[in-house]
Amino acid sequence: MIWDDLDLELAKRRDQGLLRTRRTLQSPAGPHAIVDGRPLLAFCSNDYLGLAADPAVAAALADGARHWGAGSGASHLVSGHLEPFQQLEARLAAFTGFARALTFSTGYMANLAIVPSLVGRGDAVFADKLNHASLIDAVQLSRADHVRYPHNDVATLERLLENSTARKKLILTDAVFSMDGDLAPLTELFALAERFDAWLVVDDAHGFGVLGPQGRGSLAHLGLPASPRILLMGTLGKAAGVSGAFVAGTESVIEWLLQTARPYIFTTAASPAVACALLASLDTLASPDGDTRRAHLQALIARLRAGLAGTPWRLLHSDTAIQPIVVGDNHAVLAVAQGLLDQGLWVPAIRPPTVPAGSARLRVSLSAAHTLDDVDRLTTALAAVAAPAP
Repeated sequence: MIWDDLDLELAKRRDQGLLRTRRTLQSPAGPHAIVDGRPLLAFCSNDYLGLAADPAVAAALADGARHWGAGSGASHLVSGHLEPFQQLEARLAAFTGFARALTFSTGYMANLAIVPSLVGRGDAVFADKLNHASLIDAVQLSRADHVRYPHNDVATLERLLENSTARKKLILTDAVFSMDGDLAPLTELFALAERFDAWLVVDDAHGFGVLGPQGRGSLAHLGLPASPRILLMGTLGKAAGVSGAFVAGTESVIEWLLQTARPYIFTTAASPAVACALLASLDTLASPDGDTRRAHLQALIARLRAGLAGTPWRLLHSDTAIQPIVVGDNHAVLAVAQGLLDQGLWVPAIRPPTVPAGSARLRVSLSAAHTLDDVDRLTTALAAVAAPAP
């Protein structure tokens, strides 16, 4: 039967250590999770500043639902663009320094909107090989040539741009890479975009809220301008603690997206209560409390890296909340993750195709809601897993 192939493929994934599983939390997002009735110390979440369960953000969500209702009722361009969305877009534009912003239900949808709206057949997208899956899919939807350069290899990218005869060029990159935790060479990429008259599209999902003054993101962190050739995508379900995403750019490019981007035009707008919660979240990001959370996050990063010195695994260089520990083999990383789980710690094992073959890893995600003692508990547990059996 036609579905027998599915069972065979699932069995193959299981044998290769590639089958994914879900766990159901019985507690709000945060470091201290309840899973199947068992308390676990979690290092899984992208809630980098601990805002997902913040009382002020939750109260703004509840108040928003009471005032505006649960749903938007339609797409933004029909009747679903309620006032909280307009306020949120204005705040996001001012926060990032761009002229205008456009909100989306998810970061995946935002990326699928940007690239096909700017380039098509006869054009070329120059993309980092470690870009997020949503960026890869966006290029495929655009039907532009997909030219991939080695991770953060500016010299190779320069040669590719020089040799290109494409009508339009677009450089596409994550700002902070989601599985390595390192930062793209955005200053150099912007210089190449200027030199070759290319768009520069930056996915700042993991930098927005964490990096730069007041958490304004990776561009601000590196002192880059809000150039007309830059489009900034930021997600709002990670450091901002809620859900959704935005694209920021010039007045004309955002208007173009509003008029042409299919993932924006043909989908129902998110709940207006989400926009209300995000307005409260932005208040925290820009406040002294936000600075305190970011400073604590940096202290946690330093504590973790110092505590992992001497372990047998390779800790990738990262100054961000994403701290990858490369184990290598799929089954080996699952065994390490299980060893941590046996000690009450939840750290996800990341395997291909999310990461290259042979580089399976633990992806430690730190949050300002963690304590230094939480990090010490993790490093102690990792040392116990790494120790040879007597």
